Amino acid sequence: MISFTWNVNEAFAGQMLRYFLREEKQLSRQALTDIKFRGGSIFVNDQPVNVRYVLKNGDKITLTFPPEQRSEYMKSVEIPLTIVFEDDHFLIIHKPPHLPTIPSRLEPNWSLANGVLFYYDQNDIASTFHAVNRLDRDTSGLVLIAKHRYAHDLLTRQQKSGIVKRSYKALIHGRVPADHGTINAPIGRKPCSIIEREVRSDGQEAITHFRVIHRYNDVTLIELSLETGRTHQIRVHMAHLGYPLLGDDLYGGKRELISRQALHSDRLSFFHPFLEEQLTFSVLLEQDMVDVCCQLEKVE
Repeated sequence: MISFTWNVNEAFAGQMLRYFLREEKQLSRQALTDIKFRGGSIFVNDQPVNVRYVLKNGDKITLTFPPEQRSEYMKSVEIPLTIVFEDDHFLIIHKPPHLPTIPSRLEPNWSLANGVLFYYDQNDIASTFHAVNRLDRDTSGLVLIAKHRYAHDLLTRQQKSGIVKRSYKALIHGRVPADHGTINAPIGRKPCSIIEREVRSDGQEAITHFRVIHRYNDVTLIELSLETGRTHQIRVHMAHLGYPLLGDDLYGGKRELISRQALHSDRLSFFHPFLEEQLTFSVLLEQDMVDVCCQLEKVE
């Protein structure tokens, strides 16, 4: 089980413990309920207390979260993992293409989640799978995983506030004339499809920034960053502009040069809430995308 210890200073003396945990440590109401009813504990100065305890300067709070609960449908499966970073709270993995982030009905035992659970079991890590971000099955790159629900809750808040930042590289059909730009076009579900999305006036706000890296004869390598995180956002926005991703046959791309959508999440940045510092990670372009670039004639 995961435990944390904090010392109370004068700023919180006289406040109820509930206020300290909710406002200072950003515990959700659900987390406090789980601690109370599912096997967690709260001690002050090594004595059990409830959240109505009134804090004093110098108090030592020790909070223990209940054991992580795995779904009975989430199986542990040996899948090779490329670990970029790991500590007691987070795991960052370079996900290869053709591997789903989470299990599906068609592939219930073949996903990054299944592989992470196997890794946890092999290393005596009592946790379940908490993905902070997800990548499509055929999108490669960095996936941030929280090792416990408290870490996941804190990073979810960061996601909503725009503190977690990700950038991507993509190969798209056509030569984009502008060196950089912003796409601000709402995205919604396409009628009669449970998978496809499209730009539509009644969709959710979606904002994508792009920068051209290289132009080839009829292909452009671009870098993209997101202000929002809509399903298939990059794929939909680029197709909407008339520049679908190579290999993305769902949105008009062709598979002559690559067998999957040519999209790679190469950079990730977030504020580590327990180390209290900004961390940034990057990985090289996936080899299949490099191979495509090597086949093309650069024009500038």
